[in-house]
Amino acid sequence: MEVVIVPDAAAGGEIVAEAMARLVRRKPDAVLGVATGSTPLPVYEALATKVRSGAVDVSRARIAQLDEYVGLPADHPESYRSVLRREVLEPLGVAMDQFLGPDGTADDVQAACEAYDAALAAAGGVDLQLLGIGTDGHIGFNEPCSSLASRTRIKTLTEQTRVDNARFFDGDIEQVPHHVITQGIGTILEARHLVLLATGEGKADAVAASVEGPVASVCPASALQLHPHATVVVDEAAASKLKLADYFRHTYANKPDWQGI
Repeated sequence: MEVVIVPDAAAGGEIVAEAMARLVRRKPDAVLGVATGSTPLPVYEALATKVRSGAVDVSRARIAQLDEYVGLPADHPESYRSVLRREVLEPLGVAMDQFLGPDGTADDVQAACEAYDAALAAAGGVDLQLLGIGTDGHIGFNEPCSSLASRTRIKTLTEQTRVDNARFFDGDIEQVPHHVITQGIGTILEARHLVLLATGEGKADAVAASVEGPVASVCPASALQLHPHATVVVDEAAASKLKLADYFRHTYANKPDWQGI
């Protein structure tokens, strides 16, 4: 696992966006796995800037969704499909027919989960999966004690998560779905490159547990230690609990530029 410590969120976004750009220049129809939330926004903004300047053309890339609410129509403004259309596809100039996501409105949700895993495999797998991390170490909606071999499946949201997400639903928790479809940890680990981005002091404990702690289901993100190409990009605040921070800074500072992350 490579750990890259950056000064701030904007610098982290630039590094990850450049990794995506390099990938797409090499493989124009690459599958980019994306996440929702505020943490990855600097990545999407930096990549969109590169697209507008002509530094990279991502119009042939495919975009794969990490998770989705169950029961929200696809065109609901707060469905993750709609959010990603606004924040990723439209700014990058990627057509919706190049979008891969689970069907959160399916009558048979389990079949929809299995179909999404099959669709990712049929697409050749995810080339680069961008991840955030929760304060408890969760990735996607894989909460602590999720199986490290889990596949895409339905999960029940905690009451706190529904309270937190109510701000996107006019402050009304009753509008927040109780369930989501999420890629499982086993599904996530099949991506060829995993990039976890974390910013802020509130993520410091989770980052330290994921990078320097044992591999354990109580900290789902620790599963990245099992991956052959996992990169953790953190700002100084999120890196503040890392015992090996100086080592990580030294190794990245002396890495050849051509190698990327």
